[in-house]
Amino acid sequence: MKHLNFIFLILLIPFSVYNCENDPSDSSNSPLDASKFYQELNVSYGSDSNQKLDLYLPANRTSSTKTMVLIHGGGWSSGDKADMNAIKDLVRQDFPNLAIVNINYRLADANNKPYPMQIDDITSVIDHLKENRVKYTISDDLGFIGTSAGGHLALLWSYAFDTDKKVDMVCSIVGPTNLADPNYLNNTNPELQKLLDYFGTNAEISFLQEVSPLYQVKATAPPTILFYGGQDPLVPTTQGIDLRDKLKTLGITYEFTLYPNAGHGWIGLELLDTWLKLKAFTQTHL
Repeated sequence: MKHLNFIFLILLIPFSVYNCENDPSDSSNSPLDASKFYQELNVSYGSDSNQKLDLYLPANRTSSTKTMVLIHGGGWSSGDKADMNAIKDLVRQDFPNLAIVNINYRLADANNKPYPMQIDDITSVIDHLKENRVKYTISDDLGFIGTSAGGHLALLWSYAFDTDKKVDMVCSIVGPTNLADPNYLNNTNPELQKLLDYFGTNAEISFLQEVSPLYQVKATAPPTILFYGGQDPLVPTTQGIDLRDKLKTLGITYEFTLYPNAGHGWIGLELLDTWLKLKAFTQTHL
């Protein structure tokens, strides 16, 4: 959702700049040189101008190399993959053996609802990775990190649309989990309501549950790590707490952190805590 200003740059340690020796315009299916780092920006995975991804493949990768998929926020209606570049740089720094895919997706407006459009875009991204698995020298195994609306999409896709069960972990940072939450249905925040209205001004409860990770999570869901702010004006604490309780009931591996004084994003020691926890969780599960 909007106004998420994670300043991940403060955590970055300078690291070497890699040179891409491959021609990004090469669209052949010939395998890339897996011994070298490869970067390709704005790869099309569909015909829409927003259906683009940035690809980062580590040097010395193998058919067992896993991929971390990053999904930006922006209230389902704005934002850009560039918003995730600081997180991308941290993943590259601390997980040099992971492939990274940082995605854009079609944005919602009055004529284009977020669901199923944006879930379909994530599926198209995953299909692109499968189709190019040999070319890229990667496995089918995935992790997700999403912020705000991107956290909602990461959770929903991992819980309800990962039919091949290839998601090994999913992280949501202030992602909505329950659009049928009474705190949403009865809210008096015009900014929040404008965002929720993208799913329909008089949406049926059954539909709101269909698009809510809380109602789609099953016992087969991947390990999940969640971060929320206690003073968030857009994502009430019930969104995180209720999913935490559901994960516990289902016996799913999870971690949950609530920063009582934080809003829709945080900096400083709380941000450092977020990355250290997410780093450890990724090391364990991806």
